[in-house]
Amino acid sequence: MDTQIRRLAFVIIGLFVLLFVQVTVLQAVRNDELVANPANAKRQIIQEYETDRGTIFASDGKTVLAESAISPGELRFQRHYPKGELFGHVTGFYSFVYGTSNLERSYNPALAARDESLLPQNLLDQLAGRPKVGASIVTTIDPKVQQVAVKALKGREGAVVAMDPQTGDILALVSHPPYDPNSLSSHDGTEIRRSWERYERDPAKPLLSKANEELYPPGSTFKIVTAAAALESGYAPDSMWPNPQTFDLPQTDNVLENFGGSHCVGGAAEISLTDAFTTSCDVTFAEIGMDLGPDAMAAQAQAFGFDQDIPFDVPYVDGHFPEDLGTDDPLLAYASLGQGDVAANPLQMALVGSAVANDGVLMRPRLVSQILAPDGAVLQTIEPVEQQTSVSSQTAAELTVMMERVVSEGTGTSAQIAGVDVAGKTGTAQHDLREPPHVWFVAFAPASDPEVAVAVVLLNGGGGGDEATGGALAGPVAKQVMEVALGGKRG
Repeated sequence: MDTQIRRLAFVIIGLFVLLFVQVTVLQAVRNDELVANPANAKRQIIQEYETDRGTIFASDGKTVLAESAISPGELRFQRHYPKGELFGHVTGFYSFVYGTSNLERSYNPALAARDESLLPQNLLDQLAGRPKVGASIVTTIDPKVQQVAVKALKGREGAVVAMDPQTGDILALVSHPPYDPNSLSSHDGTEIRRSWERYERDPAKPLLSKANEELYPPGSTFKIVTAAAALESGYAPDSMWPNPQTFDLPQTDNVLENFGGSHCVGGAAEISLTDAFTTSCDVTFAEIGMDLGPDAMAAQAQAFGFDQDIPFDVPYVDGHFPEDLGTDDPLLAYASLGQGDVAANPLQMALVGSAVANDGVLMRPRLVSQILAPDGAVLQTIEPVEQQTSVSSQTAAELTVMMERVVSEGTGTSAQIAGVDVAGKTGTAQHDLREPPHVWFVAFAPASDPEVAVAVVLLNGGGGGDEATGGALAGPVAKQVMEVALGGKRG
């Protein structure tokens, strides 16, 4: 009898050993092979779409940017974007062919109910036979500001970013042309691929946000950085500089001229830093940049967030300022004007304007403020974060006064708002001799107690041709956005 029991025990132990080996082979050795198996891939997708994915809200906690709905097909839930294109570059898409992007990707653990904080609720749902429900996220996007930014672009290729300079909250993030995430989140694979191919063929690259993922020469809006470097280096707003009509570029036979070949302030022999800023005098700012030198210019650009890899909730390509320039390098003159190898996008320039508006402190851009449990309870609050100090409070105050003059009597009068002091800077950036310039506007308001900072770029002249300027075309866009962000005109 004992012999039989021992034999049975050996058989059972052997079976357990074989089972252990089999599990080990499946999990460790053949894992990649099994995952790649089309049948298992389909099962994984079906399982993933069993989760009632969390909702993405606007800042009001009511406006839905993305939600899940019951699907009649094999996949239980389908992602739906009620506003379509309006918030596409904020939410991103949720596709069983191309995966996820933007907020759908960066907050996927919470949205897909995989976050550890949702484990108790997941267990209860499993016991009750209910589908798992993901957490929701509340963004900082103001739907009204987002809508007016789209309307103000009037279908022109470009982008707008509006933010609260005191918190870093992104109030609007708009890129045109847009794309519809619904077309990529369909349950029809053929439709998804057809839409993707159409977007990929479009030379305007609608899947990439011009607001935060692509770079352009910022033109004269970068003079905010150059002026800041001068003030931080000991110069004053009333410091005087030579005012020739042209500037001989070192080591070349080329000369640099002001916009339209003009001679600033009527041809006076000297010009103040403030007057040069107000009239956007290229020759003077080339002289200023050359005088300050490449190290001071690069350091100031970095203080405003250029080349700093600042964290953001969706993909962000931070601005770039070249560090390998020599003291007598003619490219330094162009870089001081936001040309040459200097590159930025509206988010980068909104950060520059916001730092000036916020007493010199650069706030980290914030696109999500809260994560909510399925029952609406707050799981996490994402607090504002001070990223770095860009300039001293004195320099910020002096720059604010200079930027106010740009709007009150300089190149940016198109951004004036009745009853509100607006601080701003225009920009017209050459980028291709065959194309009109990109036109820019950076502003914040009210200048004395800023609530909103805005950066606008219209590509290839924004319909204004070779004579397009930031003041004429981008300024009115910034004005409309600021008016809505401030709650309408203030008389």
